[in-house]
Amino acid sequence: MLLTHRPRRLRRNAAIRNLVRETTLSVYDLIYPMFVMEGSQTREEIASMPGAYRFTLDLFLEEVREVFALGIQAIALFPAIDPSHKDDLGSESYNPEGLVQRTVRAMKALEPELIVFTDVALDPFTTHGHDGLLGEQGEILNDETVEVLTKMALSHAAAGADFVAPSDMMDGRIGEIRDRLDEEGYHRVGILAYSAKYASAYYGPFRDALGSAPKSGDKKTYQMDPANSREAMKEVYLDVMEGADMVMVKPALAYLDVVAKVKEATNLPVAAYNVSGEYAMIKAADRLGWIDGKKVMLETLLSMKRAGADVILTYFAKEVAQILGQPPNG
Repeated sequence: MLLTHRPRRLRRNAAIRNLVRETTLSVYDLIYPMFVMEGSQTREEIASMPGAYRFTLDLFLEEVREVFALGIQAIALFPAIDPSHKDDLGSESYNPEGLVQRTVRAMKALEPELIVFTDVALDPFTTHGHDGLLGEQGEILNDETVEVLTKMALSHAAAGADFVAPSDMMDGRIGEIRDRLDEEGYHRVGILAYSAKYASAYYGPFRDALGSAPKSGDKKTYQMDPANSREAMKEVYLDVMEGADMVMVKPALAYLDVVAKVKEATNLPVAAYNVSGEYAMIKAADRLGWIDGKKVMLETLLSMKRAGADVILTYFAKEVAQILGQPPNG
């Protein structure tokens, strides 16, 4: 049989493969989540996230300078709050001299062109570890929580954050935060909405990093059911209508179908969060010699871009930047 179609012609060598490649991964696609804590001259590796660290502010800034020089232009900030600063109401979250606010000011002073994303959720700041305030029966109070989240977002904007990123999944918080930011003159501060955040088992290492696991119950009354995808479209639609500038799917790897649906449903930039559990699995298997960690890392992130993500939050960002700074091997 005479073969007319030979797709292998376009795979014949590295130059051709590079020429016809449909999806590419760039350092400019990445947001680097980083952890800051109180103290000085201390860097602590997170046991369940090999290669990821909590930094005190002085060493945090040294790391920021290094990753910015690698081409990483955006950092998502997460605080490990001292237990003595936590309470049931999460009041430390909007302290103008709190850890987050001081860190944002320092980051912008160090690298004014760095894009700073701040997490807007109460779990790192509450004694109970939930993203919202608790009612008398242990239920999560929606509207009362939104009031506190709005104060928190305003304090981040005042400190110099470029984007606030509500990750709490309370109803109506995007609209309320957008209205208040505009009322206070923070028109240039954007909102990255965690629009489809699932009640996932992949978050364990992150909660280890911040000591933010819930002390009782779970988060299933506000984070989404992993079985649902149509619901994600509703959440995205509401956040877009309320004024989000970017929308996110979290986690990414087990929800690539949702990433693809969200990409088709909106013309806003779509972010995917390559979460701590996804990171930890690759790191663990690599350390055991079961996989080539670097290759699996790049393939995993590329799958997120292929599914439709414009932006990826990933703890691999620094490693990726170092690799992409080297000549490609085809």
